[in-house]
Amino acid sequence: MKLCTKVFHLHVIISIHTVSIFYLMCPSIASITTFIYGGCSQLKYNPGTTIYESNVNSVLTSLVNSASNANFNNFKISLPGSTQSDIVYGLFQCRGDLSNSDCRDCVSKAVSQVGTLCIYTVGGALQLDGCFVKYDNISFLGAEDKAIVMHKCGPSSSGGDPDTLTRRDAVLTYLSAEGLYFRVGGSGKIQGVAQCTQDLSVGECQDCLSEAIGHLKSECESSPWGDMFLAKCYARYSERGFSSSSGKRRHHGWWWSIISGFFVI
Repeated sequence: MKLCTKVFHLHVIISIHTVSIFYLMCPSIASITTFIYGGCSQLKYNPGTTIYESNVNSVLTSLVNSASNANFNNFKISLPGSTQSDIVYGLFQCRGDLSNSDCRDCVSKAVSQVGTLCIYTVGGALQLDGCFVKYDNISFLGAEDKAIVMHKCGPSSSGGDPDTLTRRDAVLTYLSAEGLYFRVGGSGKIQGVAQCTQDLSVGECQDCLSEAIGHLKSECESSPWGDMFLAKCYARYSERGFSSSSGKRRHHGWWWSIISGFFVI
């Protein structure tokens, strides 16, 4: 297992409290391929009979190959003979603290799983703990999308522990800081992480994360952990490591399967 090599420390003042925030660059290798959610378009193509299938295979291969050298990339694939409706758009985004090798391993796993989950569908998306992949026949690259895809909160406690809530709010305030696509921090036993897909501008990323964090505060209130995944960004906090969630949600004509480690179609 890799050791944390960088620790940054700062103080955040919330009301009359001064809370220490520790910024840790230390991914958990065992958890980066933990399944969080997946979704598929309802439209399907006929296997073995269309160039669209070749374009899908090409874009998914490109995602895996590119992840060896970068933590984000996007593609528009149109092989010879393709019509406008055959074009496939794809994107991957790795968590900002992953090495190139860990990013590639995560994207490879995600591509394999989205191929199983979304067999013969024209579009699919899958979020693992360490990376996100998506492909579709309609361009989504560079487009803002703040729809809630999945959210889950821990059990709510009456009033909550004041110190824990103060630290939670301090962490979320830190995650709201502008200028970064990937943000991670902690205070005491509270840990938090937030990220956007890098096809967004910095301003669009900030807008997305502000909305995600706002939803997280209002939905999870005094919960000890919470996850808020929008279509192009997410924010999470926990006092016990990050949670898994279950449920189903429909968004933009897609069925999202949200079951940790298992798929429901």
